[in-house]
Amino acid sequence: MKIVLITLPLWLVACAEDSDELKQKVAEIRAKPGEHIDPVPEIKPYEAFKYEAGAERSPFVASVSTKSVPSSSTRPDIKRKREFLEQVPLDTLQMVGSLQQQGITYGLLRDRNGLVHRVQIGNYVGQSDGRVASITNTKMTVIELVNDGLGGYTERPVTLTVKE
Repeated sequence: MKIVLITLPLWLVACAEDSDELKQKVAEIRAKPGEHIDPVPEIKPYEAFKYEAGAERSPFVASVSTKSVPSSSTRPDIKRKREFLEQVPLDTLQMVGSLQQQGITYGLLRDRNGLVHRVQIGNYVGQSDGRVASITNTKMTVIELVNDGLGGYTERPVTLTVKE
């Protein structure tokens, strides 16, 4: 207890010295001129929006009913025998030329392995039931059947050209 009574005044003196330093530092900071402070930005008042499109179609409901899908007469023939080039994606085939034999025009297509295949009008190529519609010396038109997302199919023409 005597030790505490003797050391307590020493601690208080030490704290008083630190306090003087602190007061001096605060006085120095206050003596410096203040910096410019930007004004508080203006807050715009809230503008209420009244929703008046209650009679319109809800944007959160599908616009097409799945019950009344129009039937499309364009459909792939699932019963026909598949041709070899139907397993090859159409974008990997490149037209490299044409050939005419006995009055029939053939298109020459190179696959990604470098093999050249001979096709004629009516042959199927590509993975989307693409049927060769026309062949000239420099281009070939293929009509693909693409799912339209409504339960039907739509025809999409694709042109393959000879690259020089």
